[in-house]
Amino acid sequence: MDRFSECYQELIEWSYDSADRIVLNAYFPMGQQPGGMLVWWRNLYGRDETMDTAHLMRMAGRFSRRVRAFADAKGIPIIDCAPNVKKFEIAQADLSKHDGKPGVFLILVAKSKAPVWEVERTTTGKVGAIRRKKLGLSPWVRQTVKRQFAVRW
Repeated sequence: MDRFSECYQELIEWSYDSADRIVLNAYFPMGQQPGGMLVWWRNLYGRDETMDTAHLMRMAGRFSRRVRAFADAKGIPIIDCAPNVKKFEIAQADLSKHDGKPGVFLILVAKSKAPVWEVERTTTGKVGAIRRKKLGLSPWVRQTVKRQFAVRW
């Protein structure tokens, strides 16, 4: 077992052997239920006064912009993949053009179905309800996306 796998062994659900890449599928179990989101927010910020729909949307937007800015600054291509695209084939084709240096050589983004939360507050300002929004919104509204990062090592 390699050092990366040893370090994160408790978080790894499955793996496969590939000599030239690491694929990370991000899944956030606490974000699947309203109570989990509230606990996660409190752990992150120590309070829930700032937990609202606007803050969740801003956080999602910032994450996306920061990943894209990092990739742009480092000259790393980002490919937004359509559903059912075989991302390993895209990575394999791009790898043949890569110079072979260790590091991130490509970021593939794949969206998956995920809950989108709307936070309602009581008249006293406390979190009253966290409700799942109806999907069909613009992609920038979705807070939780599945991302795959291809990393050459």
